[in-house]
Amino acid sequence: MPRLFGTDGVRGVANRDLQPELAFALGRAAAFVLTRGKQNARMVIGRDTRVSGEMLEAALVAGITSAGVQAERLGVIPTPGVAYLVRKLGADAGVMISASHNPVPDNGIKFFSGDGFKLPDEVEDEIEALLYSEKLPRPTGIEVGRVVDRTDATELYIEFLKSTIYQSLAGLKIVVDCGFGAAYRVAPETYRALGAEVVALNAENDGTRINVGCGSTHPEMLQEAVKAHKANLGIAHDGDADRIIAVDETGALVDGDRIMAICGLDRLERGQLPKQTIAVTVYSNLGLHEAFHQAGGKVKVTANGDRYVLEAMRENGLVLGGEQSGHIIFLEHNTTGDGVLTALQLLEVMARKGKPLSELAQVMRCFPQVLRNVPVRTKEGWEANPRISAAIAKAEELLAAKGRIFVRPSGTEQLIRVMAEGPEAELLERIVADVAGAIQEELGN
Repeated sequence: MPRLFGTDGVRGVANRDLQPELAFALGRAAAFVLTRGKQNARMVIGRDTRVSGEMLEAALVAGITSAGVQAERLGVIPTPGVAYLVRKLGADAGVMISASHNPVPDNGIKFFSGDGFKLPDEVEDEIEALLYSEKLPRPTGIEVGRVVDRTDATELYIEFLKSTIYQSLAGLKIVVDCGFGAAYRVAPETYRALGAEVVALNAENDGTRINVGCGSTHPEMLQEAVKAHKANLGIAHDGDADRIIAVDETGALVDGDRIMAICGLDRLERGQLPKQTIAVTVYSNLGLHEAFHQAGGKVKVTANGDRYVLEAMRENGLVLGGEQSGHIIFLEHNTTGDGVLTALQLLEVMARKGKPLSELAQVMRCFPQVLRNVPVRTKEGWEANPRISAAIAKAEELLAAKGRIFVRPSGTEQLIRVMAEGPEAELLERIVADVAGAIQEELGN
């Protein structure tokens, strides 16, 4: 059987793949594993706005309390808010209910240890092995866990975010697209509190529209709004606000690679980038590598996924790393990607340097990239498929030393991603179309 935990927790269509019965079992097993042997143990629980969140929250709470652990509900809050609050509140573990940028019907469950980090594979495997174990204790009477509602969670998180920069944002006009997600309150309030003029889009607690034609995966509305409001920049968050895509004053997109270039090179220039190095995945643009090398910096490359970026950062003593998607980690501030925090770091550079985002973004040139997501009925066995292998080999031959191609299954969706990068966009389009076509015909629905 495939592993239950993917690259970012357990995900699936809520009430079909991710059923409340499974959520109960996950809550019970995780409470046991993450608080084993501790007296008066506590777990904090957050969720995004999507409709199924309350159902899964109720099941998780029941599982956690049935293990004798107190469940503290944080309500709707970004994923990085849970990572911060598990530390701030001195809880033993945390759990977030969200499918991030995925469609409305999806949901997910991810756990954090008491130090605010996502769980390593071996701990997730232990939780999975104990899901339906009869060996788990069943406390009774006053030993059963209680339920507490934390009404101060959002305020505590906003205060933390405000403390991460020292520059006033007065004079900056920001359009923020909250995507009807977990940032609907946190993002506008934080930016306003620091002095910015804010135009908020899709800033409602409406889980029926989370990520629908808006947010970081659909920035078109934001691009038009930035120009219409003559704003200095736009900021788009995804459903759980752990990532950011920016838009400059002209309406042009500024992705995670460019944001890391702006913030990372600024720190390098000021002597505040440990080991003069950032960590990025194999999907980050070659232009980011070029920019750092030209400035005397270094780039550590990891496998795709924020957990691998974080692992490399911790092993190498780095403080900045992330993905092109805008999932960026500022490790001196938080233990996971944080969209609002990342926006603040970018805004601080803009305010301090007094330069428009379009000018700051020129610190790196972007090599053309073509990415296509291919829906498949199964992700199993794609690497051994002769036709797919032949298509990839032909692509590598055509690119030679002038570019690269990556093919990998998504860790969170029923997709195989095909990405090619190089100097000639037309060639990349043809290569990606050929490889994606082979995958579609062999494994497509």
